[in-house]
Amino acid sequence: MSRTPLRCRYRTALVTGAGAGLGRAFSDMLRAEGVEVWGTSRRPETLGAAERFHPVAFDLADGDSAAEALVGRVAEESGGLELLVHNAGYGVFGGILDQPLSVWRAQLDAMLGGSFALNRAAFASMAPRGRGAIVNVTSMAVEFPIPYFSGYNIAKAGLAALTESLMLEAPMSGITFLDFRPGDYRTGFNQAMYASTPKTLSACAQRVARRLDATLEASPPPQRAALDLRRALSRGRSGVVRSGSFFQTVLGPLGVRLMPLALRRAAMARYFGVR
Repeated sequence: MSRTPLRCRYRTALVTGAGAGLGRAFSDMLRAEGVEVWGTSRRPETLGAAERFHPVAFDLADGDSAAEALVGRVAEESGGLELLVHNAGYGVFGGILDQPLSVWRAQLDAMLGGSFALNRAAFASMAPRGRGAIVNVTSMAVEFPIPYFSGYNIAKAGLAALTESLMLEAPMSGITFLDFRPGDYRTGFNQAMYASTPKTLSACAQRVARRLDATLEASPPPQRAALDLRRALSRGRSGVVRSGSFFQTVLGPLGVRLMPLALRRAAMARYFGVR
């Protein structure tokens, strides 16, 4: 792995969802590399103060103008945005009939519509200088959809497709586009997810929830994902980057390519306890 500090490639960065978990680990890694970081959260009190860190309140659900204003502010304060690590998002757990349609629509509006606006604004800011990087933190759920997580699965698959679209549209732009797909990491993601979970869940949904909790509890800390992101940024090449255990990032994707679809679905159902 190259030990040339990332600040030699990126002086400034915007990290969304920087208040905890993966976003905080990404921010800490970038600051340690000498990068000046603007970090966002829907709850800015979670951001705290640190060297080379600028806390910003931002919510994906606030619409196109908020995303444009955020990028504009960072570009003005920093002298030019050079790296976007778009990590913000949230989970809604439950069967497709367990939540009002408005809840699912709000998640997709924020995580797809808001993400599109943010990517568009960042690309417009970087394109005139012909340099920079846009990292969309998607999920291994793009390849392995999680039961009772349909809105999240759709949003992350859409964000992966957006990243691929940018790679195809702007191959000579000088901008690097990364679809960064983390597997399971030990964060507070599930605890935040349950805040919007219906009080009554089916027995099947409860089994899946227990499996998700157990998996996250046994997972590596988010700092490991930050090291994987550092390696990817150091290479300076667009593409898909999987981060997580050997099973999730190597064996799982290999199985997707080699296993018949029916067998893959049966294996997923068995793993999650779906009946």
